[in-house]
Amino acid sequence: MSSARQQVLILHLTSGDLASPTVAWALYDGALEADAVQMQSGSELEPPYDSVLAAMRDGWRVFQASPLPERSAATGTGQLANEFWLERIVQTTGRQ
Repeated sequence: MSSARQQVLILHLTSGDLASPTVAWALYDGALEADAVQMQSGSELEPPYDSVLAAMRDGWRVFQASPLPERSAATGTGQLANEFWLERIVQTTGRQ
C-alpha cells in the first residue's frame, strides 16, 4: 500500500539570497517508520543541500522564510538569520 508523507527541511543560509551557502539545517521526515531515528542537530557533517535553490531544484518547495531575528542588546544573541522552511511530499510503501 502506498501513501503520501510530508518531509520538512529547515535551512539557514549565510544571507537572504536563496543561492547562498547553507550554514545550519534540520530535517524532519514523516516518511520514516515510527521507530526510526530522525536526523538530529549536528548529526551530519555536510548539509543535505548547499543552498535553498539547490533543494528547490530537487523538488523541495519553500513555504516560509523567517523575518529578521530579534537580538538581545545585552547579550547579542538571538535566532539564526536567513532561515528557510521547505517541504515536499513523498510516496511511501508498506506499513506506516
